[in-house]
Amino acid sequence: MALLKLYNTETKKKEEVQQKKNPILLYTCGPTVYDFAHIGNFRTYVFEDFLKRTLLFLGYKVRHVMNITDLDDKTIRGANQKKISLQEYTEPFTKAFFEDLSLMRILLADAYPYATDYIGEIIAIIQDLLKKANAYIGNDGSVYFSLRSFPTYGRLSHLKLQELKEGASQRVCVDEYDKESASDFVLWKSYDEKRDGPIYWESPFGKGRPGWHMECSAMALKLLGNTIDIHCGGVDNIFPHHENEIAQSESYTREPFVRIWAHSAHLLVEQKKMSKSLGNFYTVRDLTKKGYGGREIRFLLMQVHYRMQLNFTLLGLDAARASLQRMKDFILRLRTEKKEGVFGKIKECLQEAERGFTTAVADDLNISSALSFLFDLIREVNTLFDQEQIGKKESQEILKFLERIDQVLGFLPLQEEVEAVPEEVQKAFEKRNQARAEKNWKDADFFRKLIQEKGYLVEDTPQGAVLKKREVE
Repeated sequence: MALLKLYNTETKKKEEVQQKKNPILLYTCGPTVYDFAHIGNFRTYVFEDFLKRTLLFLGYKVRHVMNITDLDDKTIRGANQKKISLQEYTEPFTKAFFEDLSLMRILLADAYPYATDYIGEIIAIIQDLLKKANAYIGNDGSVYFSLRSFPTYGRLSHLKLQELKEGASQRVCVDEYDKESASDFVLWKSYDEKRDGPIYWESPFGKGRPGWHMECSAMALKLLGNTIDIHCGGVDNIFPHHENEIAQSESYTREPFVRIWAHSAHLLVEQKKMSKSLGNFYTVRDLTKKGYGGREIRFLLMQVHYRMQLNFTLLGLDAARASLQRMKDFILRLRTEKKEGVFGKIKECLQEAERGFTTAVADDLNISSALSFLFDLIREVNTLFDQEQIGKKESQEILKFLERIDQVLGFLPLQEEVEAVPEEVQKAFEKRNQARAEKNWKDADFFRKLIQEKGYLVEDTPQGAVLKKREVE
């Protein structure tokens, strides 16, 4: 079995993921369900899925936990603004997240713990940290972790506390902050009626709620044990979130918390940071409304190595669609081949493709190299087709190879899938039909053009009009 080499953020080098009798313990930071997940989030989720699929492909067993953050500053603020319960506020976004996972062909984790279900575990850890003097109760009634009690703080983000700007605050009570504010961070937030409204829990240190960082530690330790093999997230999670997880978890267990930390780089849109104010902010749902499918989005998000910045563009999505269409045509050619006989020229090509693909993904998920072996194979096979040197048996062997590597890639168009037609396209289609029935040709033409702009075509048949997704030329 090939061993996966994965870049460790903490050690700044590639390390072999050692197979043991027990499954690889994988923890990935999941969504904060205060809004729909955006494509920056899904760049990370797709990377984590690629990692998991690669582990399985290489013969590892995996136990995977992804948390659902339903309790933090953002979810509380949203629930209170709408004057509804925390669950009522987060439930629609949680449901949407799982729908998006399915669309993006992301394998489900073994467990999805919700932060609100682990309040008891969180309180127990905080009590232990208070006893060990790793934590203290501040003047505001909140419980804070003492950085002085953990000398190796900063080793993940390679942050040296003594080099911080003078004047950094001594305590931080918000969930997210930058490195210049590195200081004692909150484990339990004392109740503030103006901030928290009706959302709080009782505890030995007074009513309140946990800090975001403590939630992940409690869920990971409870479900995976004291030491995790691989912990993933985006680079924005390195500090303060993952740095704080290390400090509080290792202070509690007195054991190493994570063996390998793996982080995906930022996603840009048109070379700019994604922002609603810039009008370049996309959720998966925004893209499906434009007529793009889950495979196309997944393919684009995977094309660049996970540790390199990815520049997302709609033109890039169009190119991904075109590439997938060429793959679909190739697969159709394989499936419709009827020549009998064995020509024997494909065996060496398949062996080279499989060897190269496996070596590439095992080397820190080298996707560009892996895809080059796939595209080389397609070119070679098409040449052999043109020379009439491919028979039915060879075609079946090539299809089996594609099915094996799609266990890793997750985007090859091996099965016909009916993707939901965007609501605005369906409505335009209905209005076009109505306009034609009323002989209102001007409106009918307007709606036909609108449908085309969204990536669909209307085909008039003797049985009536049919709506079809437009193929890329």
